[in-house]
Amino acid sequence: MSQYICISSAQAIEWLDKGAVIADIRDAQSFQQGHIPGAFNLSNDNLHEFMMAAEFETPLIVCCYHGISSQSAADYLAKQGFEQVSSLDGGFEAWSASHPDKIEA
Repeated sequence: MSQYICISSAQAIEWLDKGAVIADIRDAQSFQQGHIPGAFNLSNDNLHEFMMAAEFETPLIVCCYHGISSQSAADYLAKQGFEQVSSLDGGFEAWSASHPDKIEA
């Protein structure tokens, strides 16, 4: 069974450079105010749609506010069959502190 790992913002950039997908599980309003470029705003409402369109072999990074909630979401997605799943340490807060130039609204 697939398991997730926790990665730093620097590691996330390496994953993104190799084509990883970002699933941002924050609420829609927070997501609209700013998110990692190319991120998908994943929620219970669009989870099925996301899973149907997903490439399960493409690396997946799960992002939340502070890196806590993303761990259970990453665990869930790994158990659904995603082969490489990670949780972003520190979440969007850490990302925005270390990469303020890599945020889109």
